[in-house]
Amino acid sequence: MITRFAPSPTGYLHLGHALAAWVAYDLARKNEGQMLLRFEDIDVARVRSEYYHAIEEDLRWLGIEWSGVPWRQIDRAAAYQQALETLQSLHVLYPCFCTRKEIARMSSAPQQGDGTDGPVYPGICRSLSPQQQQSRIERGDRWAWRLDSEKAARLCGPLHFHDHRFGTQAVDPSLLGDVVIARKDIGVSYHLAVVVDDAAQGVTWVTRGEDLLASTHVHVILQHLLGFRQPQHWHHPLVCDEKGMRLAKRDDARSLQSLRAEGMSAQDVLRQIHTFL
Repeated sequence: MITRFAPSPTGYLHLGHALAAWVAYDLARKNEGQMLLRFEDIDVARVRSEYYHAIEEDLRWLGIEWSGVPWRQIDRAAAYQQALETLQSLHVLYPCFCTRKEIARMSSAPQQGDGTDGPVYPGICRSLSPQQQQSRIERGDRWAWRLDSEKAARLCGPLHFHDHRFGTQAVDPSLLGDVVIARKDIGVSYHLAVVVDDAAQGVTWVTRGEDLLASTHVHVILQHLLGFRQPQHWHHPLVCDEKGMRLAKRDDARSLQSLRAEGMSAQDVLRQIHTFL
């Protein structure tokens, strides 16, 4: 068994991260497996060097150990490009020239369920002809690569995945619509990077918060298209505040660094996060 904890070094870990890390670590430990640590640092504009060390320090404080040297996605550009080219050869991607503001103005677009809280893309650029696409590219318009969910669904056929908590799930290619596979600014997206890295590291169990359950529908499609083995899944509950909202990195008062400074012990933290499981 191989699990992984994959935080983004864009802030300090909070109680929600502690829960996610402990689930991955404890599952591997109880099954004589290993937990890997991977830094999802492709969003270089928000990454800060001090957070890498802080994350490792917090994990050690909690008594969580990982195997091997932590991977950094920033070093994996070549692998992501290779996967992107494979998807392009399958003709399941198209260039999208829309900005976030333009998409947000389309109030009829439903919200995604992938933890990003953004609207589902309505497929505007999907209908552009090859000539129109090329014209805009030559004009210098910036674009992102999107997955054509309809083409991907036809190519993959019916798919399923099993979740330790929610049971067997039928993959719904339309759930998140035509998601971004490669962003304009960094040449890859979370969806592609996490699938490529999980496969490369041989991850057998993907553990993460329930807010990312919808993303798994996209990931299973990408795994099928890229010929990757599908892992088992466990989408655990989230740590929420008094209003029932999931914690975010802006909730500094609940960061592990702040809690430790206030005198809370690692055992206190572990007891607290276990109340959410």
